Amino acid sequence: MTRFLVVPQWQGSPAPRAMLLTDGAAAIAGDLPRARTTVLEVPLEAGDAEGTGVHRLSSLRRTRELIEEAVAAHAEPTLVVGGDCGVSVAAVTALPGELDDVAIVWFDAHPDLHTPESSESGAYAGMALRALLGHPSFPIEGPQGLHADRTVLVGARSEDDAETAFLAESGIARIDALDDATALAEAVAATGARRVYVHIDVDVLDPSELAGVSSSVPFGLRTAEIVDAVRILRERLPLAGATIAGFAPRSPGDAVADLGAILRLVGALA
Repeated sequence: MTRFLVVPQWQGSPAPRAMLLTDGAAAIAGDLPRARTTVLEVPLEAGDAEGTGVHRLSSLRRTRELIEEAVAAHAEPTLVVGGDCGVSVAAVTALPGELDDVAIVWFDAHPDLHTPESSESGAYAGMALRALLGHPSFPIEGPQGLHADRTVLVGARSEDDAETAFLAESGIARIDALDDATALAEAVAATGARRVYVHIDVDVLDPSELAGVSSSVPFGLRTAEIVDAVRILRERLPLAGATIAGFAPRSPGDAVADLGAILRLVGALA
């Protein structure tokens, strides 16, 4: 049975209104089963970069510790509700056992493959997938044992030159569209993984499907496409855990309008 961990972290976001992520996390939490849901109290302060290329690092480190403790406390798979995309780094790190059998599926309009050196914003959310895959310059150590060739990037359509260059040489598989609902399951099965972690930044959705994101990108995926692809994927491999991140509604009314799509994604992962 899935457990839910709500992490209203905003410090990893590059958005001017990053704190809207806390409102998005709270809106989703209100529709989760209370007995199986934990809401973390993340640091309120912005935090300090501590002389590194990662902004707000001190607060990000503290939240990472809290996430790892909460995920490791239960044997059941955890669905982490962010907050920004950086929450997935801690959640994957806390998975039980060695991670060399885990595939990462990363639904996101952006690849999140920057390093502290290549990122102009210094925002950890834009480095989250690269942090999972490992890079020596990260001041927050990522998990050990994950492989780029067991990673599938889905729906990315806005990337910077440094990310494009890394993708070209990394071995990461890319799926731009989900016209074939079986394509995701086949791509993950081809990696040889025995379990899978699914990360969904809701900006992967087309703006006509969901408005509550910090920076919308046109020509995204449909909610129904993601739900069908995840369902077929779960029929092939067990889910080690999952994340839904990036929900940043501008008002309570906007949150209500978007929650239908969000809860369909929650249902697919839980």
